[in-house]
Amino acid sequence: MLTVHLHNLHFYAFHGLYEGEETAGNNFEVNLDVTYHVRKGEMDDLKNLINYEDIYKIVQQRMSFATPLLEELASGILYKIKHEYAQVSAISISIFKLQAPIENFQGKVGITFFKNFEV
Repeated sequence: MLTVHLHNLHFYAFHGLYEGEETAGNNFEVNLDVTYHVRKGEMDDLKNLINYEDIYKIVQQRMSFATPLLEELASGILYKIKHEYAQVSAISISIFKLQAPIENFQGKVGITFFKNFEV
């Protein structure tokens, strides 16, 4: 098994359920782990592997489409990756909103969606 990690990806996007979030936007952080099977002897050629640049493009594209709920956003990214790469056995994605619209709140809020495709 091999895992591709993309962590601390930062995007400015327009996701949110609360009034004004769809127009004001916010900073988001995405962490993504994609685990898949690779056979011995196939790790010497990128065509046999999952390219982290291609995974980043999937995340980047989906982050540009405004979505009210982070859960829906994470699900869309997760299933798009699985659709593109059948050999994926598990994905974990965390999405954080870095300036949550909560009065007197400092920190970040977010969700993690984990899917094991081998169960």
